[in-house]
Amino acid sequence: MDSSHPSQLAQYIPVLILLAGAIGFAVSVLALSVLLGKFGKTTKAKDMAYECGANPIGEATSRFSVKFYLVAMLFILFDIEVVFMYPWAVVYRDMLAEHATRNMILASMLSFLGILFAGYIYALKKKAFDWK
Repeated sequence: MDSSHPSQLAQYIPVLILLAGAIGFAVSVLALSVLLGKFGKTTKAKDMAYECGANPIGEATSRFSVKFYLVAMLFILFDIEVVFMYPWAVVYRDMLAEHATRNMILASMLSFLGILFAGYIYALKKKAFDWK
């Protein structure tokens, strides 16, 4: 073994020093905030939620309609469709030149779009996109 090269464990010493420093800093800052927090006085005004300088009106957590979440999920679903279609469209010409199963490449995307379109029609018929 050549003594001019440090061992593999010795190469990790700077990383371990940095890790120890980061953990030490985090623990000391948390301990300091706990100690200083015990000396602070809390009042009702300090504990009240601050909103643009005005007193908050109403509940802090308002309830949303289920339709909002349904539309959000449908948006995510159709957004993911584009995530799958874009790479396919980019490499479609190369795939046609390389693969012998040209019809299968297009048929797979058309079947994907057909299933997606059927889901879209189903959502329209169930009035999932209506806010009322």
